Amino acid sequence: MIADRDGPDFVLRGAAAATSPLLVSVPHTGTEIPPELAARFASDAIRALPDTDWHLHRLYDFVPELGATLLAARASRYVVDLNRPADGHALYPGRAETGLVPTTTFAGAAIYRAGEEPTPEEIAARVARHWQPYHAMLRALLDDRVARFGHALLFEAHSIVSEVPRFSAERLPGFMLGDVDGTSCDPARADAVFEVLRASGISASRNLPFKGGHITRAYGRPAARVHALQLEMSQRLYLDESAPWLWRDDLAARLRPVLRAALIAFTASSRSRS
Repeated sequence: MIADRDGPDFVLRGAAAATSPLLVSVPHTGTEIPPELAARFASDAIRALPDTDWHLHRLYDFVPELGATLLAARASRYVVDLNRPADGHALYPGRAETGLVPTTTFAGAAIYRAGEEPTPEEIAARVARHWQPYHAMLRALLDDRVARFGHALLFEAHSIVSEVPRFSAERLPGFMLGDVDGTSCDPARADAVFEVLRASGISASRNLPFKGGHITRAYGRPAARVHALQLEMSQRLYLDESAPWLWRDDLAARLRPVLRAALIAFTASSRSRS
């Protein structure tokens, strides 16, 4: 039995008491930066961590109430991006994206002072120190759910500022559901979630402009009884989209029921198709 914990690299809630095959992973909500690393950053604006999925673990804190499990990262994506392949290869070849250990922000600003960029040896050490433990737990949780429930449902939770010209010329939709073009999840399960998102009245897209990052692609294996979806959300839905990225109780109160309904639809659809 996997116990809940507050580990050095992640927080785990609802694991031991799980009554559902659902696992919600939040790999970009972390804000921890070693002081010696922050000292190498190019400016205070970078040290404010503008590309964080701000407060997302708080937004999804209801997950254990569903009998499901919540896994959330502690380290910032500027330390190492848990949703990128450990070998650093591109997710969207030919398109702008940030890497395993980013050196520029979404806005294109340099993260490090000139000459302070991480070396290949440092990158390898960060992968071993932070990336590997998160993925080891992710794999253990998915294996546990397959063993206990016959299948696993992985929901990758993400958020992003609404306007990112580097990635999209247009303002992003409210919801962006990704199932890697129908390969990471049974289409009927993805359909059930997408219908909930569309019915909310919030703008929604599917596999555009994001179809799923490394975690969705690596672990979503319907033939192996693991179904994975990624939900990217515009942060305007629950916070103020400028520093200090303040949480909005009024917005979150309207958004949480939609997220809860989407997760319930994902889980309910599995009961008839597992």
